[in-house]
Amino acid sequence: MVGYDPKADVRNNSKLEVAVAGSVSGFVTRALISPLDVIKIRFQFLSFEQLTELVHKAHKLSAHEYSIHFLCGGLSACAATLTVHPVDVLRTRFAAQGEPKVYKTLRDAVSTMYRTEGPLVFYKGLAPTMIAIFPYAGLQFSCYRSLKHAYNWVFPADQNQTGTIKSLICGCGAGVISKTFTYPLDLFKKRLQVGGFEHARSSFGQVRTYKGLLDCTKQVMQHEGMRGFFKGLSPSLLKAALSTGFMFFWYEFFCNLLYCIRREDS
Repeated sequence: MVGYDPKADVRNNSKLEVAVAGSVSGFVTRALISPLDVIKIRFQFLSFEQLTELVHKAHKLSAHEYSIHFLCGGLSACAATLTVHPVDVLRTRFAAQGEPKVYKTLRDAVSTMYRTEGPLVFYKGLAPTMIAIFPYAGLQFSCYRSLKHAYNWVFPADQNQTGTIKSLICGCGAGVISKTFTYPLDLFKKRLQVGGFEHARSSFGQVRTYKGLLDCTKQVMQHEGMRGFFKGLSPSLLKAALSTGFMFFWYEFFCNLLYCIRREDS
């Protein structure tokens, strides 16, 4: 269901249905996990479906190959990330500020950041984000495909089910695997995004300043050791498991629902 399937043209959902399913799954998932990522998921599912179809038609490769899912998943996530990165920076700034609050409203945050730090402030941390998001999303889609294959091998009686516990379990597993492998880059991204914002975090104790990605990596290694690369991993894994699991669950569910509605209407 996830990705273009050239062997099931009758069963394939239209591009409109894919967009609707991706949007609804994004809204439902992020309403439960993180509402600000709705737009990102909408772009990512729609672009993923189009990329897998494009690769298949251009090179006649199997659109279900794990490598194709990894490549197309990574590229679709990069496109979505470029679109919503400024929102991610704002979210990080709001979460990172101490007391008294530096930004009182979203409008105040945008105007203050633009005035004091320039327009590029909204793309701080973009380099580690793009480096991390490609393998993260690629692993999400390819691991999801692999885990579904393994699930069907262990439970052959359930292999025709969609939008059920299989999607949820495989999605949770894919989220945990992808987040674990790419977590250090996610940590670097957040630390770089609060750069130039140290005065608002003074109440938290020692606050470090980083010149860039390499300097951030070096300082974390020097002052915090290897364990510093995985600070806060546990709650991130829980969020990744839930968000990825529900994302694939609701996507499969709504794609299947839209297909059933279309079939009944015809």
